[in-house]
Amino acid sequence: MFRHAIFGIAGLCAAAILPIATAGLAFAVDNMESTDAPDLTSVRTKIDAKDYAGALAELRDIAEEHQQADVYNLMGFTLRKTGDFKTSLTYYTKALELQPDHKGAHEYLGELYVETDDMPKAREQLAVLTKLCPAGCEELEDLTKAIAARGTD
Repeated sequence: MFRHAIFGIAGLCAAAILPIATAGLAFAVDNMESTDAPDLTSVRTKIDAKDYAGALAELRDIAEEHQQADVYNLMGFTLRKTGDFKTSLTYYTKALELQPDHKGAHEYLGELYVETDDMPKAREQLAVLTKLCPAGCEELEDLTKAIAARGTD
């Protein structure tokens, strides 16, 4: 009986601790800086539809209330797609100041450098992604393809 009581208590402890432990792991995997991240679904839909002006207008409103790496990264992306490379660079830099390991910002910054023919800096971003993604990731693959498509400098 005593043995069953011990196992019962151990089971209750595991049941109580498991959700807390896995919640911590989920947070680390998501790599989110804050829990008040804005919903960017509408912005991403506009970007997918190549409605960069609409996405940019919405992002500017969101950025007034949220200083968050994903917001700044998407601002940089939409500005780059409209040809405003200088301002795009500013927003990628802000995203990386807030979250230095933001894979999307490193990819897009590398693509900006490819588009502006600064291949050494593009390769620097590739090296960062190689360290961030030792097993590979989509951002690393995409930047590798962009650099390969451009060829040598």
